[in-house]
Amino acid sequence: MNETDNLNRSVPAASEYISDNFKPSDRIAVLVLNRNLGETTQRITTAQKAASPEFQAWLRYKNANGADIYVGMNPLKQDASTRTKDDIETIRHLYLDLDHGGSVGLDAIKHSDLVPQPNYVLNTSPDKFQVVWKAEGITLEEAEALQHAMVRVFGGDPAATDATRVLRLPGFANKKYDKDFYVKGHQESTQTYHLRDFKVPIDSQEAPRHQNEERGRTHRAPSSALSQSEHDWAYAKRALTRGDDTEEIIRRIADFRADDKPSPEYYARHTVMNAQADLQRKAVFVEGASTELTPTIESSHDRSEMP
Repeated sequence: MNETDNLNRSVPAASEYISDNFKPSDRIAVLVLNRNLGETTQRITTAQKAASPEFQAWLRYKNANGADIYVGMNPLKQDASTRTKDDIETIRHLYLDLDHGGSVGLDAIKHSDLVPQPNYVLNTSPDKFQVVWKAEGITLEEAEALQHAMVRVFGGDPAATDATRVLRLPGFANKKYDKDFYVKGHQESTQTYHLRDFKVPIDSQEAPRHQNEERGRTHRAPSSALSQSEHDWAYAKRALTRGDDTEEIIRRIADFRADDKPSPEYYARHTVMNAQADLQRKAVFVEGASTELTPTIESSHDRSEMP
């Protein structure tokens, strides 16, 4: 675990982080999320363009004006215009989002024989970390099952285990708090890992579908304070707020409710559209003024205008 101690250094720029994690021709999703204005912009472009000075200058401008900056960690197909599982070209990374007790989880990872040394550790806010491993030869299903298993062993956000997840870019400010917290990245390994390098036991129950079934059994228990529909509504609003693709949210809910809804896709779409409308109706208070602003979701398919 100490073979790359000399690499444990801050990543100086988001452009270098992108260039190190992707091939120049990889098509990646960059998400710009302004919670104060209710604006979400997704740009799908090549890694080379995303790392360019012009694109980085645009991201810095957006960040300075209140937007959080994220990047999808797995390349998309050449014709993709959205960020769904069907759009994933290949699995390039595995990751964990240590959002509670981050230091404890990170220490456990670094001293564990169950996982190799991470390639990058991002400090995204006080005591919160995102841990990234470069990977190849791993299927989408294997990646998600492994990430579920790592959450079970090391903790972390179980919602951040899908292959379409966006993670923060180092060098930009985290705007979720009253005071800006600049995301810092540290490189800890240059290796690219394979499934055999991860010794975390993957039970058949780690498959996303089984995870949904287990959560469904929990949510439908008589002691649950909320109905499953209320859980679906809350999930849709959380996913929309963090900038997840609308069609992907609909697909997840429809898959989750496939066994107990006569028309799960209609139900899921109705839930997500209503949740989106509810978010649009909420008044946003900006600099003391009560102004109702409409959240906008913009998805760009490598548009010609800057960036």
